[in-house]
Amino acid sequence: MAETVAAAIARREQLLAEAGTGTGKTFAYLVPALLYGGKVIVSTGTKTLQDQLFERDLPLVRDALSVPATLALLKGRSNYICLHHLERTQREGQLVAREDARHLARIARFVHMTSRGDRAEVADVPEAASIWPLVTSTRDNCLGSKCAFFDDCFVMRARREALDADVVVVNHHLFFADVALRDEGLAELLPSCNTVILDEAHQLPDTATLFFGEQTASGALAELARDAELLARTEVRDARELPDAAAGLVPALRRLRLALGDASGRMTRAAVAARPDFDAAIGALGAALDRLHAELAAQAERSEELAAITRRAGDAAQRLARWRSEADDDAGGEWVRWVDVGAQGFQLHASPLSVAEVFRRQVDAGAKSWILTSATLSVGGDFSHYAGQLGLGDAATGSWESPFDYATQALLYVPHGLPRPNTPEHTAAVVDLALPVLRASRGRAFMLFTTLRALAAARERLAEAIRRDALELVLFVQGDMSKSELLARFRDTPNAVLLGSASFWEGVDVVGEALSVVIIDKLPFAPPDDPLLAARLAKLTAAGRNAFIEWQLPQAAISLKQGAGRLIRAETDRGVLMLCDPRLVDRAWGRRIWRSLPPMRRTREIADVEAFFSDARAA
Repeated sequence: MAETVAAAIARREQLLAEAGTGTGKTFAYLVPALLYGGKVIVSTGTKTLQDQLFERDLPLVRDALSVPATLALLKGRSNYICLHHLERTQREGQLVAREDARHLARIARFVHMTSRGDRAEVADVPEAASIWPLVTSTRDNCLGSKCAFFDDCFVMRARREALDADVVVVNHHLFFADVALRDEGLAELLPSCNTVILDEAHQLPDTATLFFGEQTASGALAELARDAELLARTEVRDARELPDAAAGLVPALRRLRLALGDASGRMTRAAVAARPDFDAAIGALGAALDRLHAELAAQAERSEELAAITRRAGDAAQRLARWRSEADDDAGGEWVRWVDVGAQGFQLHASPLSVAEVFRRQVDAGAKSWILTSATLSVGGDFSHYAGQLGLGDAATGSWESPFDYATQALLYVPHGLPRPNTPEHTAAVVDLALPVLRASRGRAFMLFTTLRALAAARERLAEAIRRDALELVLFVQGDMSKSELLARFRDTPNAVLLGSASFWEGVDVVGEALSVVIIDKLPFAPPDDPLLAARLAKLTAAGRNAFIEWQLPQAAISLKQGAGRLIRAETDRGVLMLCDPRLVDRAWGRRIWRSLPPMRRTREIADVEAFFSDARAA
């Protein structure tokens, strides 16, 4: 793999590199990139992986090669303490929660001891604490060069270091925020670099779709109202109508949330527009936003902060107006407008059905190599689905199998007696058929579900079985505590069973006996009523193509490979992968998915599972 990456870098080509767990793909791209030299940008899926690359992997490879490369870590603006907003929050004291005062004092002490200002270094302030939006900046509320703290700004310091460094580590959200918005400091970096490496590249199509579209979030609008009201009380007390205009946005947001009803999840614009109160509610929100923008515009020249918040309100008003437009979805059906509704709020989205053209333009913009790598890019060695999503049909491809001995280390089990996955009795059957496996393995299991509803039902049934049968199993469930705490407790608890959904399908690494079973309730097909998916499938069907074979099946296979990849993480790991979807064995297309998984020994008999764990204990 390293030799193939080196050749692609030397020829300034694009390479799709699929490398199974344990291949050492991080070293396989870092070694040739550092040896070739020049400017390198490495982007990965999460901030956790970003920190791991910067703090561990890159220094290790650099020192081993004795290459004098300088390294920089660049995160999005909201990851750094903003000295302006910290000072304002200390002065105004407008805190959201009781514990925020304690957190604020810790952050204030931290800024005097740090050179980076990275909020991740403030370990004793929780990541979800309500203080963070008050002491960090966003693209909308940053004052830029007109800020009094500009010379000491942590964001600007990180950008300057990135400009001077040979290797810059970013994450996908930052990468695409910059490509789409020219906002996060990469705009100056990309033209000068000769190698772009995108790790965890299976995430790119979804991330690109998010950033090349438009979003209007209720949380961001509520924050706009709060900031405007604060300025009205402090800087422009003579602007009599401004406080009312700011306060008026909040009930308008609440009214629209009520109009969206009790349902949660993704819905098309047409579906929500059919609700009786929706048109009036979104019209009221538009009017409230327009009024706030007008009141702010009347005061905008009085300070840079008022000018910045006026631009925020104007941009938000324009996005909402575009979303409300009665015109057919843009560009001949190439865009789709939809709503994502949650318990706490909503987001209005306008998304492109394809990001292939716009991503390809980035690739073609300069003479540089692009290395895209992940454990899951192909279906049975076929990269065409993934390559088509990003407009990289002519890219070189390569696959390197995991060095693990899956035939010995792992067993793939599809039990008999499974009901159809879309029936009400399916989740209960999954739990009942999993119980003998959990007894044999003594817990040490992930149970992964494709929906939160199935997860909740499984939790109830499994908890009942543990009580009824006095099973020595300890249950951990997603949502009961933070993801990191759940994983730490799972690793440290004998006989643990962790129930999770999408967030545990990837980026989770539990090495050793603590995880010996992964149970997946059904093949991870995206819901067919998802607005983006439905529009994509309709477009393929209208073109006379087989939408299921060309889109749904490869997407499900790639997602399943991610979930299955949680099981074997080292050469000494052993475990059972239990797939609870009968379509794997009774549908012809199920064989394509079988073949895309690692070459595990397969069985449909619980006796083989019990023997597998008996042999492991005997060994």
